[in-house]
Amino acid sequence: MKKIQLFSAMLLLTAFAFVGCEKEAETLPAVVESKSKILVVHASPNAPGVDLLVDGVKQNSAALSFPANTGYLSLNAGLRNVKVNVAGTSTSVIDVNSTFDKDKNYTIFAIDSVSKLSVLLLNDNLATPASGKAHIRFVHLSPNAPAVDISVKGQAAGAGLFLNRAFNKTINTAQETFIPVDAATYDLEVRVAGTATVALPLNGIKLESGKIYTVFAKGFLGVTGSSALGAEIVVNN
Repeated sequence: MKKIQLFSAMLLLTAFAFVGCEKEAETLPAVVESKSKILVVHASPNAPGVDLLVDGVKQNSAALSFPANTGYLSLNAGLRNVKVNVAGTSTSVIDVNSTFDKDKNYTIFAIDSVSKLSVLLLNDNLATPASGKAHIRFVHLSPNAPAVDISVKGQAAGAGLFLNRAFNKTINTAQETFIPVDAATYDLEVRVAGTATVALPLNGIKLESGKIYTVFAKGFLGVTGSSALGAEIVVNN
């Protein structure tokens, strides 16, 4: 009888233990992956179409050509390997390891001429603009153009939204910072820095309320065709 009672007690304890484990398993919190977002811009005027790979996985369905961008792509936060390959090949023209922080947004520019191709990685502050405002930043990505000012048509020489911006492969606060402006349609001018000499007119630039924009100088000074000096606008939100 004692053996039967002992056996019954062991069965009962086992059952309680199983139920306890089951309850514990049911209450475990779901694992939430930490995410970042990246937007990739092809800003090398004479480079061929490219593919973007993150940790060896291709992110774009079609070749990314100058001066197009991918829009924001979600990826796991942390240390990631980013490759830019010649489209349809395993030839990597850029191969870098970068750390992407949780809930942060980034823009990756493939910049410079094809023989000097490199990466410019910027942090993107996508805080919502105030009512009636847009946010805008300017990045100089024309390899052979001089330093420039970005001015509203009619502003005096040496005045403008962005002053004395030169082609620069190094991250700096000025490149990353978005400034608030009134939502409106602007006639802008890319001027040789410190002068009234207009290198490139940018007429009818519409900046909408609540929107965030990156304007970048693209192409080569002194050439014609698709690689000529110009400007491109990326909508960041």
